[in-house]
Amino acid sequence: MTMRYEFRVTGDVSPLMAEAFPELAAEPVPRQTLFFGSVTDEAHLSGLLARFQDLGLKVEEMRRLPG
Repeated sequence: MTMRYEFRVTGDVSPLMAEAFPELAAEPVPRQTLFFGSVTDEAHLSGLLARFQDLGLKVEEMRRLPG
């Protein structure tokens, strides 16, 4: 079952770096970048979090979105 998630990352993430997350949309907000999109399962979620960490991006908040 696919779920929608939002990830709040510290700072402005460049468009080139955001391309590392093709399954997520990126939207800059003051002092953060929001990534959001569909996550297929726990393994996919874990992989996304590992990818953020591997790229040196700090996830400040992660939440499941309704619907």
